Amino acid sequence: MRLDHARFADVVVLSPRGRIDHATAEELKTALLPHLARCRPGQDHVVLDLAGVDYVSSAGLRVLMLAAKQAKAQGGFLAVAAVQPLVQEILEISKFTLVLRTLPTVRDAVAAASPTGLTAFELG
Repeated sequence: MRLDHARFADVVVLSPRGRIDHATAEELKTALLPHLARCRPGQDHVVLDLAGVDYVSSAGLRVLMLAAKQAKAQGGFLAVAAVQPLVQEILEISKFTLVLRTLPTVRDAVAAASPTGLTAFELG
């Protein structure tokens, strides 16, 4: 699994690539931790761009759940965006869509997070 990231003002877009499963879930968790630590009001908003993720196992779901819980507990904003159909089905069947804010595009997620972030996103 690869994890790319981009900053748009106060929004950090993290883009994992590949599978999030038992072999890569811990790596994703470790990579998310510093971003989640800043996922608080007045600091960073976090968007997970899942366009490049073709599979999420129960281990991956656990990482997403822990991230969502941490962001919520801190009063921060965390959303997933651009979810592939198979992964979306997994999220829906497991009822994770009730816990994870899921938006159709990265732009939509950045817009929901921050007007300043959206301006920076649209400027490229």
